[in-house]
Amino acid sequence: MNILRRFALAAGLLMLAGGLISAAARADDKVVRVGYQKYGNVILLKGKGSLEKKLAPLGFRVEWKEFPSGPPLLEALNVGAIDFGHAGEAPPIFGQAAGAGFVYAGFEPPAPRGEAILVRKDSPITSVADLRGKKIAFNKGSNVHYLLVKALEKAGVKYSEIEPAFLAPADARAAFERGSVDAWVIWDPFQAAAEVATGARTLADGTGIAANRQFYLAGRAFNDAHPQVIDAVLAAIEEINAWAKDNEDAVAEELSPGTGIPAPVLKIALKRQTFGVKPLDATVVAEQQKIADTFLALGLLPRPIEVAAAVRKPGP
Repeated sequence: MNILRRFALAAGLLMLAGGLISAAARADDKVVRVGYQKYGNVILLKGKGSLEKKLAPLGFRVEWKEFPSGPPLLEALNVGAIDFGHAGEAPPIFGQAAGAGFVYAGFEPPAPRGEAILVRKDSPITSVADLRGKKIAFNKGSNVHYLLVKALEKAGVKYSEIEPAFLAPADARAAFERGSVDAWVIWDPFQAAAEVATGARTLADGTGIAANRQFYLAGRAFNDAHPQVIDAVLAAIEEINAWAKDNEDAVAEELSPGTGIPAPVLKIALKRQTFGVKPLDATVVAEQQKIADTFLALGLLPRPIEVAAAVRKPGP
């Protein structure tokens, strides 16, 4: 099933739930519904309770909703089941192509070392150029899909010259460990976990190839109606970022139970993470547009999109 069909089907399945949730929200319109994943700064924000304190003067409360990854979070944003969330570079592109009503509210600085092309420690493969003709596992239409395409291009290898194996992280790791694939393109914290557990070697990470940014996204209708609430959410994330960058041990301990990854392994991933929230500028928009155009050229998007049209406008 292609990615856009998945978005459409998921949107249909979520429409009823979204409608019920929207009705509840209308009965209590002083609520912001925040989507989060098991790894990242938003789950830290949830644990600290600081967002609730920041929203209290505005008369708003928070509802937290967990998602396994970026694509279903975007699907929920699309049907109005949440008002705010976070994802990497790729999910918003596919969400926009599927007609999702959201705006880019902010981004974190690049974390290029937080994604990589891995090979087993005993693999004869020593360079990206050696991947020609090889079977490579990765998530289709994800940040690492883009990393792979650009890394191959830099090494003079055509994307058509490799054999893709579209696998989610758990399945990809199993295939990687048993030798069913020659390489695996993956992001942290799964990247760090594989390095520690299997001794996997890095052929290339995103340095000089792909920025690997994290984006914060707001429902367009909610942002238009309550921009001060989105400002407060972003300010709370910035505060948790300032704490997290100086408290790696505490962050690793807090994230470990939810991810199932030991704290010492998470510390490796956290050292490759970046902190700080900023509004999108022309450079970031242009780089995100480049990713969208790359996916379009691969035939993964049904039509061109204009990333700039989905960027939140600055307040007065």
